[in-house]
Amino acid sequence: MEDAAHRGVMGTAARDAREFAREYLAYVADLLNRLDVDAIARFVQTLEAARERGSTIFLIGNGGSAATASHMANDIGLDVFKKTAGVRAFRVLALTDSVPMLTAIANDEGYENVFLHQLRIHYRPGDLLVAISASGNSPNVNIAAEWVSRQGGAVLGLVGFDGGKLKGLCDVAVHVETPKGAYGPVEDVHMVMDHLVTRCLSNRPAVERDGRG
Repeated sequence: MEDAAHRGVMGTAARDAREFAREYLAYVADLLNRLDVDAIARFVQTLEAARERGSTIFLIGNGGSAATASHMANDIGLDVFKKTAGVRAFRVLALTDSVPMLTAIANDEGYENVFLHQLRIHYRPGDLLVAISASGNSPNVNIAAEWVSRQGGAVLGLVGFDGGKLKGLCDVAVHVETPKGAYGPVEDVHMVMDHLVTRCLSNRPAVERDGRG
């Protein structure tokens, strides 16, 4: 059931742009305030543990979530590295970024396998998957999450709406709970999560050095 705030933001009636902006910003602020900070803490701790092991963090998503996956890989990889000089860097790979690889797999094996086949190539025991999906029901994302779980790997999720199937596949899920179809607000909050997590990781550098400090 849609709440009043969502109806106000997502309605189609023409309105003053300033009024719409106030409603939209208030709605996104409310979503942020309702996030489970304990889940966020577990999300960050799981990433830190992967860094200490020297494991790789893979990120996946479709559409806007693919953009978030790429952005997050850049931030956790490069931005944290620059701000924590001499500390072991995060090994991060967004499986959304190789157009030749994505199109080859989609063309030859089906779009539902675009992340799975890359994981079969790159995944090693102890690696970690971050799966991003507003609906939680993207077949290619869920197939990849199921496969990583079967290998004994951890799955972190950024989900929206009712969490979909993906929420139940995750060891840790940060859930932006909204009515179905609220893609923009969910993706906004997922992007905030990227910057929140990156800042947190930058302020909590690993103890073990990589030999370049």
